[in-house]
Amino acid sequence: MTDRFAVERHRMVADQLRARGIKDERVLAAMDRVLRHVFVDKDNQEDAYADHPLPIGEGQTVSQPLIVAIMLQALARRGSEKVLEVGTGSGYQTALVAELAREVYSIERSEVLARVAEDRLRDLGCADVTVLVGDGSLGLPERAPFNAIVVSAAAPEIPKALLEQLAEDGRLVVPVGPAHSQELRLVKKQHGSLVGTSLEGCRFVPLIGEQGYEKGW
Repeated sequence: MTDRFAVERHRMVADQLRARGIKDERVLAAMDRVLRHVFVDKDNQEDAYADHPLPIGEGQTVSQPLIVAIMLQALARRGSEKVLEVGTGSGYQTALVAELAREVYSIERSEVLARVAEDRLRDLGCADVTVLVGDGSLGLPERAPFNAIVVSAAAPEIPKALLEQLAEDGRLVVPVGPAHSQELRLVKKQHGSLVGTSLEGCRFVPLIGEQGYEKGW
């Protein structure tokens, strides 16, 4: 079974990522190493490397591999950074970020998902990862500034708290918009100013919180 998953993972990287424009070799290597099937329920393991999101419980999903790769590539990390992840989910993207950065803080609203993800990450030996339960829309000011911030849920607008916690030369990737019309945005902090660009149309679950949506769609 493990060998089959390895074949499927290599195929995912080649066909879903590299062939569709993902060029960052560090991101590609990380996604070839991290075992996505470990981060989904047993009922969904047959589709672990398929080209679509999967449910993970609590009304949440693990994103399509291509979208994850686009977000990580946009962060352009080189291994020495401190990163904040908003929306731990199953822990899959957390494990990938840990491959690409020095220190990772991940905030999850659901205590159930946070604890399951924490156990998985620990079992896989992911070092320098801290999973916290809380309102991710407010970030983690006591650990700021962050060299990179990645948000795995859609906000009505980019949370000001996260912009304030971005370090100089830092990058923030966040989906913005309502349920059926979201845009993946990249914000760079350069010389104290924020420069934003649009990356891709996307579809995420809502970011619930004080600077997100008050409740689901």
